Amino acid sequence: MFKFLFKRLLVLVPVFFGVTLVAFGFIRALPGDPVEVLAGERGVSPERHAELMAKLGLDQPLWQQYLSYVGDVLQGDLGTSLITNRPVAEEFFELFPATAELAICAILFAVILGIPAGIIAAVKRGTWIDQGIMSISLAGYSMPIFWWGLLLIILFSNTLNLTPVSGRLSFLFEVEPVTGFMLIDSLLSDEKGAFKSALHHLVLPAIVLGTIPLAVIARQTRSAMLEVLSEDYVRTAKAKGLSPLRVIAIHALRNAMITVIGLQVAVLLGGAILTETIFGWPGIGKWIIFSVFSRDYFAVQGGLLLIAGCVMVVNLTVDLLYGLINPRILH
Repeated sequence: MFKFLFKRLLVLVPVFFGVTLVAFGFIRALPGDPVEVLAGERGVSPERHAELMAKLGLDQPLWQQYLSYVGDVLQGDLGTSLITNRPVAEEFFELFPATAELAICAILFAVILGIPAGIIAAVKRGTWIDQGIMSISLAGYSMPIFWWGLLLIILFSNTLNLTPVSGRLSFLFEVEPVTGFMLIDSLLSDEKGAFKSALHHLVLPAIVLGTIPLAVIARQTRSAMLEVLSEDYVRTAKAKGLSPLRVIAIHALRNAMITVIGLQVAVLLGGAILTETIFGWPGIGKWIIFSVFSRDYFAVQGGLLLIAGCVMVVNLTVDLLYGLINPRILH
């Protein structure tokens, strides 16, 4: 196991430096600079502009800026936001629970509907049921998040008046943050009706964010099930007289689902950027978008790096779990 873990950690080293390079280059590829954005319509004199650029270290050659950035990251310093003048890591972890809550609810929605749909499609392979489920999943995968989100807002918020348009909680309630997860904090508070309000605010964003993972999980579950069901150990289990449900749930599904669900974490974090912007959800996705428009170099660099770090940790965890379930890949 140690050798397996060491190899996986070794692979993450070039990935880490690749992410730092992408995060560093992305924001600098955009037109404009942070001093001009901060100055706004007032403008700034060339002398003052040069002074501020030197103060931020942005007057140096790009290779020197990158080396300085990587050196700070290796020391645990992600920089300070140019807009709020707060440490980037502090802002990120303050907003992260909102995004994590949304992502967890989205993946639960995707898993609860996607796994049964994929199993049914695999068991009913070649029938109209299989074709119908796969057609619906393809449509769900193809829908742009911003279009799907606006469509649901028009239907459920404006027309039916069933859900709020934006935010995490009604302004009528004041819930003290304890865990950062609004559903939990609203339950811990004395505010009656706060949990219901938090749940109503969460429904549409979770559905929108979970739609693409739902489609992917359904299709990949079907593919994984068809592959695993043809394995020798599954045929042996059937020969022993185990029920089809037991064969599917225990022998086939557990190997397939860890990988399938783990791969959706990057999709969720990427989709959260658009979803949070559409629904005014105060998480890291909305924060990243604001930082990009503000040309907040350090916030964008640090935010993208931390998001990539979360994805790498989840993928490493998935590899380890899969290794525990299937020890053959450890060798």
